[in-house]
Amino acid sequence: MIQLFFTVIFCEMAVILLLLFKTPLRKLEILTLDRVKRGSGPLVVKSVGATVLVMMTYSVYTIRELNSRPVESFNPTDQVLLAYEVLDTSLMGFSLFLALMIDRLHHYIRELRILRKTMEAAKKQSREVDEGKKANGAELNALKEEVSAMKTKINILESECKAKEKELKAAESNSESLKKQSEGLLLEYDRLLEDNQSLRSQLHSLDQSLANSDGKKNM
Repeated sequence: MIQLFFTVIFCEMAVILLLLFKTPLRKLEILTLDRVKRGSGPLVVKSVGATVLVMMTYSVYTIRELNSRPVESFNPTDQVLLAYEVLDTSLMGFSLFLALMIDRLHHYIRELRILRKTMEAAKKQSREVDEGKKANGAELNALKEEVSAMKTKINILESECKAKEKELKAAESNSESLKKQSEGLLLEYDRLLEDNQSLRSQLHSLDQSLANSDGKKNM
């Protein structure tokens, strides 16, 4: 299960990196995410997320139960199980957080694309209005009012675009911090593996000692 969640986390990190940088694969990835969010795709994603959340909740309950045991009854097997549950829970929570980051990044990028298209259309209309300034009398006044309205709309759209770009930069900084957290998580995983190997060696030596003692008693 741990290997599966590590694979999922690395895939999610690759998706986030592709969303952050403007490459040919970014457009293909956005189209893929658009298709996933249509039809029964959201229901499937929510079902998977709910399943992972339930599993994480059960792991948290198991950790609390292990921690509530008395210290004198805490054997090496319980320590190995506790380390495994902590790592498993961390990976599940991290994968859910990365999935949420992917959803938000995709949403912001799509909003920026819509805003830019709207701005281009508004600027095109504004240029067309500017070119028609040679009209006489009332038509000229109406065109000036329309130009003013268009410029106001452009200013509003530009401010919204800047706000969206700030949100995207914040998401980029969050993804960078997530990358650093994942590196720390990998180091923690290596340490837990070493602890696990050490505990297994202790259990093996303990079993051999018990077997030898039983053999001596039988003799």
